[in-house]
Amino acid sequence: MLTEDTIVAIATPSGRGGVGIVRLSGAKAYNIALALTQRQTLTPRFAYFSPLFFDNKDVLDEGIVIYFKAPFSFTGEDVVEFQLHGSPIILDELIAICLSKGARLATHGEFSLRAYLNDKMDLTQAEAIADLINASSETAARMAMRSLQGDFSKRIDGLNQKIIYLRTYVEAMIDFPEEEIDTITFKTIETHFSAIQSQLNDILSVAAQGSLIREGITIVIAGRPNAGKSTLINALARRDVAIVTDVPGTTRDVMKEYLLLDDIPVHVLDTAGLRDSDDKVEQEGIKRAWDEIKKADCILLVNDSQTSQSSQLEDDIRGHVEGIPIIKVWNKIDLGDNTLITEGIDEVKISAKNQLGLVALKTLIKQKIGYQPVEGQFLARRRHLDALNLAKSTIKNAHEHITTHTLELLAEDLRLAHEALSSITGEFSSDDLLGEIFSSFCIGK
Repeated sequence: MLTEDTIVAIATPSGRGGVGIVRLSGAKAYNIALALTQRQTLTPRFAYFSPLFFDNKDVLDEGIVIYFKAPFSFTGEDVVEFQLHGSPIILDELIAICLSKGARLATHGEFSLRAYLNDKMDLTQAEAIADLINASSETAARMAMRSLQGDFSKRIDGLNQKIIYLRTYVEAMIDFPEEEIDTITFKTIETHFSAIQSQLNDILSVAAQGSLIREGITIVIAGRPNAGKSTLINALARRDVAIVTDVPGTTRDVMKEYLLLDDIPVHVLDTAGLRDSDDKVEQEGIKRAWDEIKKADCILLVNDSQTSQSSQLEDDIRGHVEGIPIIKVWNKIDLGDNTLITEGIDEVKISAKNQLGLVALKTLIKQKIGYQPVEGQFLARRRHLDALNLAKSTIKNAHEHITTHTLELLAEDLRLAHEALSSITGEFSSDDLLGEIFSSFCIGK
């Protein structure tokens, strides 16, 4: 991306609306705005109601024009915002005029990228903008706003300061072994390490919950034919997603539904009944069911509580997956409860048809996926968790070097932990990483 250019983009969603917004950012933004409004000057942060003119003096539209002088703008550059009638024709014509006067079309996320490059925000705050726009629940929106306001960054920066402080003394002990560096000892280093590890574990715990809210989970409903799998997905979705009949093998393909489980985005997949079949179509459905089971975050193994159930299917599933939580769901209790079946930590009784026991099922799902709301939550991405886990691993390695008094290896692991944490806020970030992050943004943001 050429950050010296002046960029322009429509900042409102495509289609018609009451208001459409076009943004300019860069060195030419002010002069382009003067030409469009035919004014001699624009006062920063003053809203002008003004006509916008073509070069032939015809009026394109009338609207609000606001000029933000660098560095007091979102991007840190000269920015002009035009608020016009939300006609795609008018907005496209305004874009064309700006292009003819030296601007170029912005790429995905380029406004936010310039804000990051000009130190108006760090990388976690820039990512929070996209997360706030794409928030799927009130909780996700609040958590994204906390990240945007710097809550996540402050916790990372606070931890990094402790690591930097420790690195300073370790490096000094290496470079000046004959000197007394404030009488620091390995026992003192051990104390600092305990504080760092505790703080890192706290941040990782909160980030894991934030990632769960942002990324969501995939739940696969599996079981024998006619156990009530399709009825269950309909009950969870609160609408008729899947066809329900008394005929075994009705579901032939994977049925997918998106819903919120107490603010957690969930992709629920209803699959074909697992059994031996000579039907080629059903065989393909069963094959796809097994494929989805292997990729699930949680499996709901639905059983008919009114029939004799074998543990063979559960054993088969556990033989195909490893580490994926399985919840045994005993369905159809409305037809008469089976007293031989008792609820346990991994099982629950329900009636999907009458929507009985769904609250208990949802609670058990949240327990199994490790959802535990905590104070001060913020949204986190997979790359944040990877960086935090890398820092945790290197801190653990560094801690082992304390016992052997291997200062050089201790210093190297502290440096790696520092860089891993700094990659979260963008202090250390490759161009490839920036390109990947900002390419997912909206154009005009």
